[in-house]
Amino acid sequence: MNQNKLTRLFVASTAALAMLFSAGAAAESDWRRPWGVNLPEGVTSLSQVAYSMHMLTFWIVTVIGVAVFAGVFFSVWKYRKSQGAKPATWHHSTTVEIVWTAVPFLILLGIAVPATQAMIKMEDTSGYEMTVKVTGYQWMWEYEYLDEGIHFYSRLDRDSDRARQRNPEIRPRDVEHYLLNVDNPLVVPVNTKIRFLLTANDVIHSWWVPELGWKKDTIPGFVNEAWAEIQEPGTYRGQCAELCGRDHAFMPIVVVAKTEEDYEAWVAEQQEEVNGDVAVDDDDLSDMEMDDLMALGEDVYDNQCMACHQAGGEGMGDMFPALAGSDKVLGDRDEYKSILLDGVSGTTMQSFASLSNQELAGVLTYVRNAWGNDDDGGDVFQPADVEDAR
Repeated sequence: MNQNKLTRLFVASTAALAMLFSAGAAAESDWRRPWGVNLPEGVTSLSQVAYSMHMLTFWIVTVIGVAVFAGVFFSVWKYRKSQGAKPATWHHSTTVEIVWTAVPFLILLGIAVPATQAMIKMEDTSGYEMTVKVTGYQWMWEYEYLDEGIHFYSRLDRDSDRARQRNPEIRPRDVEHYLLNVDNPLVVPVNTKIRFLLTANDVIHSWWVPELGWKKDTIPGFVNEAWAEIQEPGTYRGQCAELCGRDHAFMPIVVVAKTEEDYEAWVAEQQEEVNGDVAVDDDDLSDMEMDDLMALGEDVYDNQCMACHQAGGEGMGDMFPALAGSDKVLGDRDEYKSILLDGVSGTTMQSFASLSNQELAGVLTYVRNAWGNDDDGGDVFQPADVEDAR
């Protein structure tokens, strides 16, 4: 085979491999799928704009890469010393310098114009139809529907929380959507422009759902804005994208997009619960029965405390001390309340002041009476006690 045929074969092979990889990457448009290597196309207009910009840049880079490497390999092969090639004697060409300056400039300009338009569109929250306030905590999210008067906390679901512990009752492989499921998802309507107000209560978090096409930092004392208009009903999962502490990996995000009719029915159901007798209402300071406090406290403990202090309150060494038989749990009531409300400086014990008065009263009562801590029983904390401690 002569030199020209070898050269053509090499260039063609290089181009074919590059195009094959590019086609595979373009076809596999979701990194969550097996062997997925590309961005998700998403379900909002913003995500589709971002995906289009990504693919435009990808193809431009692919073409440039194929052309440059083909030229380099061809030059190395064609003008090698063994074939008698002699180095050129010139050292300057104004035309070449103008070309290799102007062409990249035009390419960058062609990318910059649509990219700038996309960024301006992403920041434009005008014309929104509803507002959701998102607040990040270590390690959960709070959602407030400012127009509907609904708010709740969203935490890692119980099965995932149990599966991630030492000697788990359930294996991670047996949990559907392990570490990507929550107890209370954010529910929103489709075809509605939603403005998100994002902030944090303690440290910097980052709210990120890939299918929405953006992520925003939630910063204490500062409010970021973003928006989304989801076009397809479905469930979309994300995570905190900022390293926010020990349990950073365990604060997922789940967004459930419903049709307008289903969303209105969900809103009516939530408002009915808020006005009913079974709701956890931070403004309700009336006394609760011991059984209700214990049931609510056990639920809060399983979701918030069990990962560190274990199911039986036995703890894990000095870092996560045992609660069963603890002097702090059985000691002064005011000091005991302050531990949950303020946390303990210099330790991993954080503040749980974000919980409602009823939830705190429940978990205080539960821990005080569980595992044989109170032999006499009946030592209760009421929501009014927690409100006074605040």
